[in-house]
Amino acid sequence: QVQLIESGGGLVRTGASLNLSCTASASGPIVNTYAMAWFRQAPGKEREFVALINRSGGTTYYGDSVKGRFTISKDNGKNTVYLQMNSLKPEETALYYCAADISPTMILRAPRYWGQGTQVTVSS
Repeated sequence: QVQLIESGGGLVRTGASLNLSCTASASGPIVNTYAMAWFRQAPGKEREFVALINRSGGTTYYGDSVKGRFTISKDNGKNTVYLQMNSLKPEETALYYCAADISPTMILRAPRYWGQGTQVTVSS
């Protein structure tokens, strides 16, 4: 069983930065064998893709709205994927989820594993 645990969310002001962490708990390495991604969802809104990193870490993808401000990275030794978020905006208030899947193509459609999420609230 794979358990994804997010942390690092909180209440911040407009323009602030946050670094979210997603640690995978499993019997073996996860972040270096699975593609990892971040999604976010606000109440009443559709789930939005934020960022993805492939197994090797050599390829990353970002949603259009976060390009240039967010950075996804990972630490294989810590079995952790990160999302550095800069210049946060109020409209980016949402529950941020970590997801994992062995296929980068499938993770964008229906990820195999989800975390419980960490709340990010950006005040105006």
